[in-house]
Amino acid sequence: MSTIIADTFRVGGEIEIKRLGYGGMQLTGKGVWGDAPDRDNAKKVLQTAVKSGVNFIDTADSYGPHTNEVLIADALHPYPLDLLIATKGGFDRTGPNQWISNGDPKHIREAIEGSLKRLKRETIDLWQLHRFDARFPIEETLAPVVEAVEAGKIRYVGLSEVDVEQIQRAEKVVKIVSVQNLYNLGDRKWEEVVDFTEQQGMAFIPWYPLASGPNKLQSKIAQIAEKYGATTSQIALAWLLKRAPHILLIPGTSSLEHLKENMGAADITLSDEDFAALSKQ
Repeated sequence: MSTIIADTFRVGGEIEIKRLGYGGMQLTGKGVWGDAPDRDNAKKVLQTAVKSGVNFIDTADSYGPHTNEVLIADALHPYPLDLLIATKGGFDRTGPNQWISNGDPKHIREAIEGSLKRLKRETIDLWQLHRFDARFPIEETLAPVVEAVEAGKIRYVGLSEVDVEQIQRAEKVVKIVSVQNLYNLGDRKWEEVVDFTEQQGMAFIPWYPLASGPNKLQSKIAQIAEKYGATTSQIALAWLLKRAPHILLIPGTSSLEHLKENMGAADITLSDEDFAALSKQ
């Protein structure tokens, strides 16, 4: 037995997108630093994702930094009318694998303007605060975001790597429609946030969705993957799709072959029994 799984979700209750999207972070250099080593292939991956039906792409000004947003515009602009591009701001990058939170309102304002220019958009569909910065009250950090929403430069606002209390505090400043936290088959630290966002009608966007858990899970996943004629990565994605109807997936890859594999996860519907077996930690 298996329950029917919806393949779309309405972001902000308005924009309907397919739940299986694409994350652009891997289309950068080593340590998420610099441009994609093979830029022509990277553009082809993005174009193929959209041709395959993807209409939700996630990026950030810190990927590169800046190169990922430019790449997306070069590959896809003028954009299909139904394509929702989400980006993020709130990090300084000082080198490969270096990520420094920056919630300074001045930095946030510059990040928004920079993303608009690089993505060649008049309005950012979904702008997400990459991290809370303890040096600045969230009310100050989000002030330029509110200004951008009122000016029509941002349509929707999301958060990343936050707990329930932080979501509620941000919501007092601006409407929050999505939360992007680390979450996958093997790392379920944010179960409470998954449930809370579902209750609130917000999208939940797990980053690092392909991780399939500790060794004790591997044999179980392998058995279930064989049963469905699937890969372990596809089963990891299928589990997330079944976990809750508001979960949007953004698996990233620089390989056309892996892109095709990831897209195939949408065709797998786990039985309730197999979902329960995988859910046991």
